[in-house]
Amino acid sequence: MSGTPSMQRLAHIGMNCGCEYTGFHLFRNIGRYSRLDHSIGAGLIVWHFTENLQQSAAALLHDIATPSFAHVVDFLHCDHEKQESTEDRTLEFISNDSLLVGILEGYGLKAEDVADYHRFPIADNDTPQLSSDRLEYTCGNVLNYGFADIVTIRDLFSNLEAGRNERGLPEIVFTDPVKASLFARLSLQCSKVYVCDADRFAMQRLAEILAEAIHCGILSEQELYLPEEAVIEKIESNSRTAEQWRRFKSYRETVKGSDSAEARTIKAKKRRIDPFVPGKGRVTEFDAGYRASLQEFLDYSFDYPVYAV
Repeated sequence: MSGTPSMQRLAHIGMNCGCEYTGFHLFRNIGRYSRLDHSIGAGLIVWHFTENLQQSAAALLHDIATPSFAHVVDFLHCDHEKQESTEDRTLEFISNDSLLVGILEGYGLKAEDVADYHRFPIADNDTPQLSSDRLEYTCGNVLNYGFADIVTIRDLFSNLEAGRNERGLPEIVFTDPVKASLFARLSLQCSKVYVCDADRFAMQRLAEILAEAIHCGILSEQELYLPEEAVIEKIESNSRTAEQWRRFKSYRETVKGSDSAEARTIKAKKRRIDPFVPGKGRVTEFDAGYRASLQEFLDYSFDYPVYAV
């Protein structure tokens, strides 16, 4: 399934939502990490824990409708505090790929059977539970940001199992509370990156560049589903948006304050994971240090202007 045209498009869409094109130190040296990498990983994780083809396929295909620069388009649509606007076309994208539909039919599945991974708790569940989606992008980003090495990630993964949480619902759970705490702390490091000044500002400015390109008629909403390279080519075809893109790529650091025409006050979605350990509860229930750190993160306010130089 991952070799079909609609899935191969995701090889050209990054997990860091355009931030990797800037010069911000957090992103300028990271490796390429695509939505296809993430999707394959999410599907394999579900298969590892369930050996259920329908659930695994739903996890594999959950990002099939992701546009270029991913959640930047949520900023474009003013949905950046929920980040759900890019999920609406999953069934459409699956159904429009005849090769993919044929493969699914060979396994006795229809597009409708795999178009909503929210139905399967191991694949996806409500925050702050652990699902294959959150597990994959956390491990991928932990490695990419250099927060831990592959040996640590493998050790943490080996401590996971498909279990039941405090409500009796399926969830990916840890068996060792110490390792659950370590994973929780690593995930919080990633969560802070996802909403740091550089990340928020880059996504907002890139959304504004896309809006300008659409306004100028050099890019359409539908063309946001082209590979990122093609969207960038269109941005660079217009002198005004090309200059904005050049400046976007030149950003090196952020400054708090309003001393720039580019200063923006930008809110964002705060992602969090609070892993469950059977017999112990959530990490926040037995690790006071993590509980305090998570609460500090959740209480942090973005009510200040920021710009980049």
